Amino acid sequence: MAKLALVSFSLLLISLSSVCYLGLAGELQTYCVAKPSSGDDALNANIKYACDHVNCTAIYTGCNKPGSTLINNASVIMNFYYQKNGNNYWNCDFTKSGLITITDPSYENCSYNYKS
Repeated sequence: MAKLALVSFSLLLISLSSVCYLGLAGELQTYCVAKPSSGDDALNANIKYACDHVNCTAIYTGCNKPGSTLINNASVIMNFYYQKNGNNYWNCDFTKSGLITITDPSYENCSYNYKS
């Protein structure tokens, strides 16, 4: 009987820890960036597509500094699209050229946090 109680208690702890873990994962901030292996044609297509759906002025203001690259600009806009559309993994696909990360890619005056 004691063994059964111990097993039941262990299963209860495991299920509670799983619920807690899933709850924390749901609150984790994620970002969509371009895969480093993406070609220029794919990056330009991603910018064009996303700019049809979000405000793209960020790549012309705080994010477009000397040294800014096409992949930087595409990543900012891809992330804006991703965040505007609910941070769903399918909103970061971009024909397999998007990558979800938990590391905030913002730098200097270039914020990856979408503001409508």
